[in-house]
Amino acid sequence: MSREIILTNARIVTAEETMKGSLAIRDGRIVDLDASPSALPLAQDMEGDYLLPGLVELHTDNLEKYMAPRPGVDWPPLSAALTHDAQIVASGITTVFDAISVGEIHVRSQRLANLLPMVEAVDKAEAHGFMRAEHRLHLRCEVVHPETLALFERLFEHPRLSLVSIMDHSPGQRQFASLDKYRLYYMGKYGLSETEMDELTVVQRQKAELHSARQRKAIAARCLSRRLPLASHDDATAAHAEESAALGMAIAEFPTTLEAARASHRKGLKVMMGAPNLIRGLSHSGNVSASVLAGEGVLDMLSSDYYPASLLHAAVKLAEMPGYSLPRAINAVSRTPAQTVGLADRGEIRPGLRADLIQARMHREHPVIRQVWQRGARVF
Repeated sequence: MSREIILTNARIVTAEETMKGSLAIRDGRIVDLDASPSALPLAQDMEGDYLLPGLVELHTDNLEKYMAPRPGVDWPPLSAALTHDAQIVASGITTVFDAISVGEIHVRSQRLANLLPMVEAVDKAEAHGFMRAEHRLHLRCEVVHPETLALFERLFEHPRLSLVSIMDHSPGQRQFASLDKYRLYYMGKYGLSETEMDELTVVQRQKAELHSARQRKAIAARCLSRRLPLASHDDATAAHAEESAALGMAIAEFPTTLEAARASHRKGLKVMMGAPNLIRGLSHSGNVSASVLAGEGVLDMLSSDYYPASLLHAAVKLAEMPGYSLPRAINAVSRTPAQTVGLADRGEIRPGLRADLIQARMHREHPVIRQVWQRGARVF
């Protein structure tokens, strides 16, 4: 016989409002909401804390960080996957799309060598029941790399594959419209000399001309054949947004300009920006800030990108901005991303949905996560 869990004396954030009351869980699902305290002796007192839906993260490369904690260092893949998972749930993320790079920019990058070991490590951890968040696969396809399409095909039938994004990090456009920013970023990342950087710039432009458009169209067509959600990446112009919409993309990841974000929004793409961008007030690449897009009404979702703990923090910060309430801001990190990728069973606190939940307390406008439940089981 299943045991019912009652959480009471909570400020419950639904998709529409914040209410003081109680919530009941049975068999991993929310079965009841009540705008009054529970008198049942087994009810858990939330002490007036917020009860939020578990966060849905569509794009984080956090796993890559644990696979290669320092340049030239390879970490055991299963250990990396478990450490990544622990940080994810501690950040309130109950559904995570692990963004794995397909293709690379420079021979000193470890991404290509780590591609299959990362996927296999998460598969193994899932198979043994070690993971506390639900892990889905997001392939970040670098279309400048000549072998990206072939690598993508190797993983196209993977059962966890749930999202594909198409990237072009060649110099002089999109994220790196500024060649100075391009040089600064990659010289720092790979320790390149001026001469090596000059050579990389020439080579990457040549590769982009040969491979980018061909692979972009082929990967998009394959995803549409399986109805896999598609995301653009770093669109910078209205023309980029038009192309993304024409290719059937549903998400505009990290548009670099207000022009591209507006055009994406008009075309029906959900605009997603980085939570670190919103917290810091600027992009680390010098592009448009998330707060500007929020002010213009063209920000739909947030992603933690490279810093998992930023996701809930950014939602709380977003709630303070004109035109936003706490429910609307929390939707940007839960309901909207879930619905955009077809996950109708989670992303908000509502009877019938999965009991993916966060207990959080505000400390000087900073959310402190106290407990996390995934399908009604406490995982943090």
